[in-house]
Amino acid sequence: MNSFRTRLTLIMIAMIALSVSAAGIFMVKTFKENHINALEDNMIREMRIISAKMTWKTGELSSLYTLYMNEAKEFKGYTGARVTFIRNDGVVLGDSDGNAKEMGNHLSRMEVKEALESGTGRAIRSSETVKQNMIYVAIPVQVVPNEAPYVIRLAMSLREVDESIRNLSMVLLIGLLILFLIAALISYRIALSLTRPLDQITKVAKRIKNMDYQARVKVARKGEIGELGHAINAMADSLQVQMTRIQQNENQLESVLDNMINGIVMIDRDGKIVLMNRRAEEVLGILAKDLVGRHYAEAKQQYELSQMIQEGLKSKEHLREEINFYFPEERLLELNLVPIHPEGNEFSGVLLVLQDVSAIRRLERMRSEFVANVSHELKTPITAVKGFAETLLGGAVNDEETARSFLQIIFDESDRLNRLIGDILELSKIESRRVPLIFSPIEIDSFVSKSVKLMESEAARKHIKLSMDIEPGLYAEADEDRLRQIIMNLLSNGINYTPEGGKVSVKVEGKGEDYIRIVISDSGIGIPKKDLPRIFERFYRVDKARSRSSGGTGLGLSIVKHLIELHKGTISVTSEVGAGSTFIIELPVLQ
Repeated sequence: MNSFRTRLTLIMIAMIALSVSAAGIFMVKTFKENHINALEDNMIREMRIISAKMTWKTGELSSLYTLYMNEAKEFKGYTGARVTFIRNDGVVLGDSDGNAKEMGNHLSRMEVKEALESGTGRAIRSSETVKQNMIYVAIPVQVVPNEAPYVIRLAMSLREVDESIRNLSMVLLIGLLILFLIAALISYRIALSLTRPLDQITKVAKRIKNMDYQARVKVARKGEIGELGHAINAMADSLQVQMTRIQQNENQLESVLDNMINGIVMIDRDGKIVLMNRRAEEVLGILAKDLVGRHYAEAKQQYELSQMIQEGLKSKEHLREEINFYFPEERLLELNLVPIHPEGNEFSGVLLVLQDVSAIRRLERMRSEFVANVSHELKTPITAVKGFAETLLGGAVNDEETARSFLQIIFDESDRLNRLIGDILELSKIESRRVPLIFSPIEIDSFVSKSVKLMESEAARKHIKLSMDIEPGLYAEADEDRLRQIIMNLLSNGINYTPEGGKVSVKVEGKGEDYIRIVISDSGIGIPKKDLPRIFERFYRVDKARSRSSGGTGLGLSIVKHLIELHKGTISVTSEVGAGSTFIIELPVLQ
């Protein structure tokens, strides 16, 4: 902006300088012309006076020289100018500054010719006689009637005129120089006032270019510059709105990508990774900052994944495949490679969607195992019932003792079958959340005591000691029937899997103000470490023979876990083989 201001100032100064110079030259020229014209008019008046006062004589040339020479010198004393008398044939009769006899014929002189033709003659030239630049003015005088007139000529040196012009020019030059300096200062101030708003607008435009959309021009004047300032402000407002929307869209897109449960990787047509969300980082075990902008082949991943991406970039078609990944952990991923054609344009890359289907496949496997387990569990009592019934039908019914024994077995197996079907239906309702829970305040001390008393007879048969350690004054909001089902199921498990003479304990304590903790421990056979993660699965048994002999269905712990989850609680287990197991339940005080 400084260069523009300097150029504008120089242009204005140059224009003023040209104008002032032209005006000065015109003034000097006009002054000189006016001065010379006034001088000429004055000389004409003096020559007319000389013509009126002069006594003109004719005759022999030799006698006239002295007369006219004396007259010329006399009149020079009055006028201060060179006086010349010229006869009608061009002969100089007298001259105040020179010898008339030695002077040449003046009939061809410009001022003489003009005087004879128009009545007044004027000329400016250097005089050969006095060697100065002179102004000549001549008028005709009728001396002899009916003859050509004589001529009176006055000549003055232009030295005084030039001196006056020089003095005037000096004064004029000084005045114009002062005027020029004032005009230059004014020009600079005008240029500064014109460019200062432009300078401000330029600074605001640079701030907007640097994405500072809060910058605004302070508009202090109207006109074109004011309109430009308003336009810049309007542009900044529009850009700010658009960038805010873009930022919001980017934040929304980033939030969506970061919170997706599937991994997203975008790869351009050249194979460079341009986008990668947080879930993809977790699945692939590589940070986005280490991959974005680099070729996909640089990512040290499985050969199958690289081959799939290469094939997708080549075929430009949708590809789907399931691959087992072993880093950073073992999991099964479903990969979908989708070609990208933005708004119908040419192919621009592929989008890789990574979906962890390990849990889904595990559930499918568990469902399959559940069907197999149900079939197996149902088949055993049904086979037993059928076998003993066939034996009875074959004639054993006639043996009363044998018949009674077989009928007892059939009854026990049908009872076990009934409990199994009941547990399956119960678990199905709990898992589908079709079990309505009726929450009410429960006094934990009395509730647990009653539950333990219900199991005393069963514990007494195996000489198992039941003990309680309950913190007084504890209350919790829960479904009483379902909570009792949880406690009794765990106590039953503890009794069933504890050898005779063992012990089972219940401990209840508060955990802060929001939770209660119920700990049920036994001194039973314990659970191997490898089986701990699966004990809450349906039909999973650590000791199948022992659990069948105890009449268990293999669904008790699965039902317990789902009921605790319906109460928004948690259950965990610690165990050591041969030393017993400990189940820890944490339930919220308020639902």
